[in-house]
Amino acid sequence: MNPKIATGKIEIEAKSLKILAKAEELPFDTGVENLNVSLPVLLDFRSLSLRHPKNRAVFKVQETVISSFREILTKLGFTEIQVPTIVPNITEGGSQVFKIKYFENEAFLGQSPQLYKQIMVGVFERVFTLAHAYRAEPSVTTRHMTEYLGLDAEMGFIRDFDEIMETVEILLRGIFKAMAEECSEELEMFSAVLPSLSDKIPRLKMREAQQVIFERTGRDNRNEPDLEPEDEREICRYVLEKFKSELVFITHYPTEKRPFYTYPDPKDPDYTCSFDLLGRGLEWITGGQRINDYQTLVDNVRKWGNKPEDFAIYLQAFKYGMPPEGGFCLGAERITMQILGLENIRQASLFPRDMERIDIRLSRPEK
Repeated sequence: MNPKIATGKIEIEAKSLKILAKAEELPFDTGVENLNVSLPVLLDFRSLSLRHPKNRAVFKVQETVISSFREILTKLGFTEIQVPTIVPNITEGGSQVFKIKYFENEAFLGQSPQLYKQIMVGVFERVFTLAHAYRAEPSVTTRHMTEYLGLDAEMGFIRDFDEIMETVEILLRGIFKAMAEECSEELEMFSAVLPSLSDKIPRLKMREAQQVIFERTGRDNRNEPDLEPEDEREICRYVLEKFKSELVFITHYPTEKRPFYTYPDPKDPDYTCSFDLLGRGLEWITGGQRINDYQTLVDNVRKWGNKPEDFAIYLQAFKYGMPPEGGFCLGAERITMQILGLENIRQASLFPRDMERIDIRLSRPEK
């Protein structure tokens, strides 16, 4: 008898024994409570390490995040759509894209489903999708991968981007409620506590956040176009102390920092009606209002160094009229990582991809 394991109170007297499959000697002991094995080894033996109860629990939690995302948005009148991941253009700008040969032409793996979900606002008004996204980031960090699952939503006929943040807040409270009800055992395995929230998630403009950080630390990044990782951690500490909330919306990022379709603040066009939701020192969700004027989008495509003809299908939707709209995206792996307190985002991906691994470790090119 062993009360420390799930079947520890059950004793079986076997009258016969049939071998269903033979197994080689295990590369590490899977019967322990915690696998004291390095992450690279766990990933090298991924089909085996995933069978461990604690690793399995990670993906039960993630499944609850995904299923509650779908259920909550459906109740809010959103329609689920499916979008392609082979795309003809670079969605978000920059060079961090995977180019692929598409017969005799060049195509890309999608950085996000952004353009397609905007098009579909003109069809269903409110849409969401679960889509794999790809970023060719030539670095190995604990919070980035080259492929991740994006939980994306877009909504039309909004009054302003506050309505989008309100929807995000409803969504997160619903996800946390589902996890509390369905994943108590899994959360306990990691000694994980769901984020504490104030009555309303606090909101700070990015420049306000940078001023707070300067006053608290003396670190002067007040003219930078974005928050540094340490800045994100510091502003989360401040919000927890002042508002008793582990989440905060940082709003009004500079226009130059956001994609071409981001709506500028009418009161200050150098900044945008956009936001990042930070939680426990890391970005969880990004979103904002989008430009819905055709000519402004055409001008911005050119201003961002692209050709309007490369965005023909996208621009077509706005040429024939689109309502004021906006949306948001959260990464399934990142929110799982943050809730469970995992050290590396690869622990929250069944089969993680980065510049060093596609299932197996990749050989380094000779210099």
